[in-house]
Formats: sequence, C-alpha cells, structure tokens
Amino acid sequence: MAVTSAETQQERRLAMVNSQLRTGDVVDREVLAAFLETPRERFVAPDFVALAYLDREVPARGAKVRQLLPPLSLARMLQAAAVKAGDRALDVGGGSGYGAALLDYMGAKVVALESDAGAAAAARQELAGKPNVEVVEDPLDGGAAHLGPFDVIVVEGAFRLCPKALLSQLADGGRLVGVDASGVTSQVALYEKSAEGVSRRALFETTAEVLDGFQPGVSFAF
Repeated sequence: MAVTSAETQQERRLAMVNSQLRTGDVVDREVLAAFLETPRERFVAPDFVALAYLDREVPARGAKVRQLLPPLSLARMLQAAAVKAGDRALDVGGGSGYGAALLDYMGAKVVALESDAGAAAAARQELAGKPNVEVVEDPLDGGAAHLGPFDVIVVEGAFRLCPKALLSQLADGGRLVGVDASGVTSQVALYEKSAEGVSRRALFETTAEVLDGFQPGVSFAF
C-alpha cells in the first residue's frame, strides 16, 4: 500500500479523534491532544500504514508478533489510568512505541517494556530524542522492578493470568489498566493500589491478543 502524505495523515488523525474517540466517550483533553499530535503511522508496519487510523489492531513496526491496540481501546485505557504530568509510567507490550509516545506527550516519564526484539528496536528508533522514554527489552510478565515503582502501568494486550509482578510494582495510589481475559468475556480492568490493598474495577468489554508470559502453562492428563 502506498504511503500517504503527511497532510493526509494529519487529516486522518483528526478524523480518528472526532469520529472514533470523541464519539466513544473519550473526553479527557490531554488524551485527545496526545492522539491528535502523535503520528500513529510511524509505529505501524509499512504495509499497513494506510490502515493506521482505522479502529482496529495493526501489526507494530518491526514486530514479529506484536500488534498495536485499536485507537479507541487504548484511548479509553489511558483515560481510565488518569495519567498526570510527572507520573512514572510502565508501558507493557506496546510494540514499536506508540503507547509510550502518547504517555510521553501527556508528560509521563516512561519505561517501554517489550519482549519482541524487532518491535523493541523499532521503538528505540521511533522514540529516539525523547529523554523521558526508556525502552527495555525483557520478558513482559516480570515488569521492570529496578526502574519502579510506577504510578501508571498500561498493559497493551490481554492477560489470562493475574499480573502479580506488575501489580507489585505499583506505587501507592498507582493504577494498572489492561485487558483481563481470565474470565468468560475479556474486559478492560482498572487496578488501583491503596493502603488497604489493590482494588479491581471492570470498565468495558473488548478483545486483544494475549501477551507472552500471561498465558497459563499447558498441562497434560494421562
């Protein structure tokens, strides 16, 4: 597919914000501004650039397996996470760095954790020059404890196992948002840490690929 002009991509970004995000209950001005100003086409696999602003998963640039979440799902997740300037954020499984770029625009200090080597390399390239973003190539389920604790953790995919290691890396008052696929239906859930422990609240139903490290092991019966 041919790469479209920068002007056309800007028009598509504006259409995405107006026709997808605003009509999908995304009202946070910082979230809307981040999506309007961050060029998603830079983070999409080259053959899928023309699909960059559709509300669908697309392969991440450089990735072997990683997909970028649909814009509306990611926007609603970031809105629920209540990202504030200065927050320490961990972006888990964000592929080529689109989610990390959004968090950076919103003023967070970001650790982008990716296990897909090609996607991590693309993220380093696309996020170069952003001093508040660090790309770490490591297993997703282990998090990045040595760089935490984190005020915000965004899991850009689904988990069938409770992300215990990630939850343990939340700061007091920290929020984790991701797609909980452990039940009958997959739903975005928000976890919040307080002095009383960690609470969980279901937000909306959606689907996403289960991230590596968050699938139950295969068992055999004889």
